[in-house]
Parts: sequence; structure tokens; C-alpha cells
Amino acid sequence: MKLQRKNGLRATALGALAISGALVLTACGSDNNTGADTSGEKTSAASNIKCDEAKGQILAAGSSAQKNAVDVWVNAFQAACSGVEVNYQAIGSGGGITKFNQGQVAFAGSDSALKPEEVEESKKICKGGQGINLPMVGGPVAIGYNLEGVDNLVLDATTIAKIFDSKITKWNDPAIAKLNPDAKLPDSSIQAFHRSDESGTTQNLHKYLSEAAPADWKHDPKSKSWLAPGGQAANGSSGVASQVKQTQGSIGYFELSYATSQSISTVKLDTGAAAPVEATTENASKAIAAAKIKGTGKDLALSLDYKTKAEGAYPIILVTYEIACDKGNKAKTLPTLKAFLNYTASEEGQKVLSDAGYAPLPAEIATKVREIVPTLS
Repeated sequence: MKLQRKNGLRATALGALAISGALVLTACGSDNNTGADTSGEKTSAASNIKCDEAKGQILAAGSSAQKNAVDVWVNAFQAACSGVEVNYQAIGSGGGITKFNQGQVAFAGSDSALKPEEVEESKKICKGGQGINLPMVGGPVAIGYNLEGVDNLVLDATTIAKIFDSKITKWNDPAIAKLNPDAKLPDSSIQAFHRSDESGTTQNLHKYLSEAAPADWKHDPKSKSWLAPGGQAANGSSGVASQVKQTQGSIGYFELSYATSQSISTVKLDTGAAAPVEATTENASKAIAAAKIKGTGKDLALSLDYKTKAEGAYPIILVTYEIACDKGNKAKTLPTLKAFLNYTASEEGQKVLSDAGYAPLPAEIATKVREIVPTLS
């Protein structure tokens, strides 16, 4: 099988965000040259993506954190499976879960696992079953900044907490200067940007700050809404990234893919390890590999270690879940849902993530997802 790059593939995220160099799977034969195997599975002649009985359109919504990954997946899947359309709206994790529990979408994307009350609510839609969390996308939440003359900024959890809590308001604050003795920090105000919508990205930052800087971050770590005072709000990860890109003296948080695509500088974290840790997919994978499955049955919700001091492990991480019914999925959309999730969880689907600024799932977790998706009913 061959993988070809299409440098012209564009992944829009609520606006003009684009990723160049994204991988699209466009060539190679299937396991059977006729395009079908002996079990009756339909396999695209253009790739080894198994389309099975996929047909028509499925709707999905949720996390903007995974939007760029989903765009890459959708382009590959639709190229392989003729007549199939996956329509994903990046409206934030909270909005996606709401739509899922109202029966408006086949699956939702969320940067945090379903809460117990959300699982209970899902039982009304998932007849005979419930919503389950399937980890699919991993990656670092980058702290992006725009500060002329400073291209190597180090912060720790305490300074990040104080910046976003409006307790550190100047770039040359002694706490920042101590972490960056060689930087020419200006005597200018810090403009912090945060999400205006309910977001699992916000929740993951809350969790990191609550665990790594508990004395300085007193806000509810379970909240998907921004709770700290001050700063300015923008919609979606793309909105925050765009504001940081165009605002001198600014700082914000968003997934690495948004920083990469817009050439936004990112903070290195002083975690207590021997050297500050950069926000990279490789460093995020080192942290995600320590995650433990806390879900039961077919639910694969994870517990992440935000306080890790392991060398090279970047701790501000998120894992985005695809939320679907274990039982009670709509018969009309079930074949396409399963075919699409089978592809995204496959080795092939996971391999394309790194080039889009995401971290592939650790092998042990990915294997469990691949076992569960075919059992959805």
C-alpha cells in the first residue's frame, strides 16, 4: 500500500485555518484485488479503507480541538467511499454532547469524557444502551504567545495560572523574568485570551492548573466554561489562535495544530524535569502513554497524569473522544458510523495524525478501541 501527500488539502476550522501537507490516503490495493474480501466486506479500490455498507450522510459535532484531524480523516474516507459524506461541525465539546443527547448527530467529539449525568441522559437516545467514550485523538494543548523579540519563552504551572487568573499582568513580571533570565521581556501588559464556548480544551487546562498549581488555581477543574476573571474571549480554538496571532503581547491556549498552521510561538514548560519541555506530538505521546483506563465495560474514558515530571513529557494534554451509543444507534447511519470510526482508529488512520499536529493513541489504547468499534449496534 502507498501513501501519497496532497499538499493542497485544506482543513478549515471555523474559518480560514489551513493545514498544508496533510496526508490523504489515495492509493493502494485492498487485501483482495477484486475490491471485496471473503467475509463480504466492501473495500475501496482506491485504498484499504473498508467502506463496508457505508452510504449517505452522517452528522457529527463537537470538539474544535480535533477539527483538523477530522478534516484529514473525512477527506480520506470520502475519497475512498463513494457517495458517503461525514459532516462534522466544530461547535465545542459541550455543544457536541448536547446535540448527541438530543439525537441530532451520529457521534460527538469531546475533549473530556461524559459526566455521569450525561451518560444517564444518553440512555434516552441510545435505546437499550448508553453513550460511551472512545479515545481517538491525542495531543498537546499549546500555550501560544505573541511577543516581539522573544522566541523562546519558558513558563511553569504557577506563572501560567497567575497569568490567566489576572494576577500576573506584565511581561517583565519577576516570576516570568526568573524563568527567562536571557530574554528581553518588555514592560508591557499581557493580553490573555480564553474560549468563550464550552470546551474540553478549557477543561483540560483547568485540570492541569488545578493539579500542577493547586495553590494558585482555585477554579473548578471539571468546568468546560472559562471561570477566571479578566482576559478576552474568542470562539473555538481557531478563534483564540487567530486573536493571539494578530495581537502583540498576547497569550492563549489551543491545540498544537493551530499553532503550527499559523506559525504561533509556543511556551516551553518547566515541569521540574531536567529541561523545559516543548509542546510537540512526541512529548505529548510520552505523557499520554501513562494514561489509565477508568471507564468500565465498553467505555474507555482515560485518567491523565497532569503532574508528570518525566523527562520530555509534556503534561498539558488532551485526549478527544468520539462519543457514540454502544447499543441503539440509528440503523440508517450505523454502517457509516462504524466504517468511519473503524478507519479513524486503524493504524492507517492514526498514522496521519502526527503531520496534522496530533499524537497517535498509544498502541494499548488504540487496540482496545479497534476491538469495541465493530461491536457498536
